[in-house]
Amino acid sequence: MTTRASSTAFDSMWSDLEPVGRASSGGYRRFAWTADDHTLREWFAAECARRGLDLTTDRVGNQWGWWWDGPGTVDEAVAAGRKALVIGSHLDSVPDGGAFDGPLGVVSSLAAVDLLRAAGVTPQVPVAVTNFVDEEGARFGIACAGSRVLTGQLAPERALALTDADGTTYADALRAAGRDPAELGPDPETLGRIGAFVELHVEQGRALVDLDAPVAVASDIWPHGRWRFDFPGEANHAGTTRLVDRRDAMLGYADLVLGARHVATQRGCVATVGKVHVTPGGVNAIPSHVTGWLDARGADEDQVVAMVEELTARAGEMGATVTQESWTPTTRFDAALSERLRRVLDRDAAVSAPVLGTGAGHDAGILATAGVPSAMLFVRNPTGVSHSPAEHAEADDCHAGVEALAACVQDLTTEGAA
Repeated sequence: MTTRASSTAFDSMWSDLEPVGRASSGGYRRFAWTADDHTLREWFAAECARRGLDLTTDRVGNQWGWWWDGPGTVDEAVAAGRKALVIGSHLDSVPDGGAFDGPLGVVSSLAAVDLLRAAGVTPQVPVAVTNFVDEEGARFGIACAGSRVLTGQLAPERALALTDADGTTYADALRAAGRDPAELGPDPETLGRIGAFVELHVEQGRALVDLDAPVAVASDIWPHGRWRFDFPGEANHAGTTRLVDRRDAMLGYADLVLGARHVATQRGCVATVGKVHVTPGGVNAIPSHVTGWLDARGADEDQVVAMVEELTARAGEMGATVTQESWTPTTRFDAALSERLRRVLDRDAAVSAPVLGTGAGHDAGILATAGVPSAMLFVRNPTGVSHSPAEHAEADDCHAGVEALAACVQDLTTEGAA
């Protein structure tokens, strides 16, 4: 397949997205159902229109650009046993996140469609490019909210009641964005169209640097979850209250931070306390309440569970209440689909495509849990850094990712491919 047209398209789309939601830090603040999110959604719609893709939006707000040149409609093709292959990712970000986490998959998917069309490839099943909404959970606290609600793994009433840091509910955010909160809910009709999902994503780590490979296939996602720890205290004057008389909520939070590092090291896991709210929040006031959020992950599910139980017990001794906000057990991608992608990548590679596990959650993992055959491709990240402005991928590796994704789509959607 010729690559010049797809490389040009990729570079042009990347340039268009680069300024959207960029903060003074150099990172991005592309949060769900904000003005920047609206700009991103309009950009996606325009790119779909430019390619003649039929744009649909499901009950959650996830966007789908459908490519089908066969007889009848997409639904008629699905009814005839030709379920769609879906590719894509998300466009939102964490606070001050990098440019590549999410958008690389969306842009690469659109460029892969260009590459296949330029080569005269006609898929025998529908192909869709998707933009999942609110994957990072940066605004309302639950990651992969768009795919979780779609698949019924997050109840709409719970989602609508979520609030952001300003107290805006998810329902109010939808109204402000011109959507009816009553429409939010699982969408079995859209889900039923999907025969397989392949998500391309920048690597969140540096294994591919060490392996000297531009693209890899994912094997699984580590178990991971989020917990909220609420520590009680009593507000008082910082200068006039004796240490012995203090009930300082910050002490419990400090124990959580240090304990998370200690217990994670002992159990071979990773634990992060990356968000905190302090009340009343004055420099000269003893905290009356501190809320901290724990992110816990690891390759061994039993060890992650044991780590959280130990930290919960420690926090309980400090008077804290602990609330589990999300939990996803080990997610293994479809073995047959992943092996097929690996064989496709091996055809033109000097060495076998690496197969890697990941500690990061993805919409592909949510769909896999819902029974959709799912797989992922990773593109090399030379810094190994993610969720930071330092996140990066070289242009040549991005273009290699487009070529790899296009080859996989061709293999999975054309008769006689193996």
